[in-house]
Amino acid sequence: MARHFSPSLIITALLILVVASSFVSISTALPFVVFHGLGDQCISPEMIKLTHKLSKWSSYKGYCIEVGDGLWDSWFRPLEVQVAEVCEKIKKMVELKAGYNIVGLSQGNLIARGVIQYCDGAPPVKTFISLGGPHAGTASVPGCTGIFCIVADNLIKSEVYSDYVQTHLAPSGYVKLPNDIPSYLKKCRFLPKLNNELPHARNVTYKQRFSSLESLVLIMFEDDAVLIPKETAWFGYYPNGAFTPVLSPRKTELYTQDWIGLKTLDKAGKVKFLKIDDDHLSLDNRNMKKYIVPYLSGSGSSSRVDYEEDSSSSPDDDDEDF
Repeated sequence: MARHFSPSLIITALLILVVASSFVSISTALPFVVFHGLGDQCISPEMIKLTHKLSKWSSYKGYCIEVGDGLWDSWFRPLEVQVAEVCEKIKKMVELKAGYNIVGLSQGNLIARGVIQYCDGAPPVKTFISLGGPHAGTASVPGCTGIFCIVADNLIKSEVYSDYVQTHLAPSGYVKLPNDIPSYLKKCRFLPKLNNELPHARNVTYKQRFSSLESLVLIMFEDDAVLIPKETAWFGYYPNGAFTPVLSPRKTELYTQDWIGLKTLDKAGKVKFLKIDDDHLSLDNRNMKKYIVPYLSGSGSSSRVDYEEDSSSSPDDDDEDF
């Protein structure tokens, strides 16, 4: 015998399904945190707008995580101290306890990686979106322009691995001079450890934690004149002992030896190599919606390589193509 349902019962069932669906969506939605770059701070109008727009467009709650007073400390507090402070802040945020995503800008990407790799007892990071990060290092102190600053930059580089500079200038922690790798490995206090480059001190936990990411989005700015070379945003860099050529990311020892799990992530189809045809951290609304929001909302493509087909740079380029 056919069973008939009253209209009120059908409406009630549909309402229950809608409410249940909304509850699942809310309960599984991941918040995100933003780490600003060198010389910036969370209270700057630009960072407030960025965080607000990404929250609005992705429908997920975003938080800008500050270090000390922001602007000053981003320059002069050692990176390992900045990471330790941010780690404690992250662990105290109940909003992140089920996991969260990260949007990093420039130097902020190294803070983000420090949290991912070093922070014991922290909630898991699911997606890491890196914009213009000096992941493989930089061959110059960022943000230095003009005649006076060029002179200052040369002076700093001549002593960049001294105890004084390493203690008092945050960017010195990721300056990697290809023509002085022994000093870099011995005296640079942050990046060699972060990238697991120290031959007798490689830490499997750092690799396990980094390779546990569900998605890694590496965004390079094609006209970047701040990061030297720009390909460091993709983990590309110079070979030891020379400033030419630039090695594509998959040609570096960090990748081929899989020191931090980048190759593991890439082989699993979890790495996106993207580029924006603009200057360092130049982000308009269109680019934010195209390159960031899809990965915060989980709608980004999962293909192994994603870059403009007409780009002169790709993760697989031969060295001489750069």
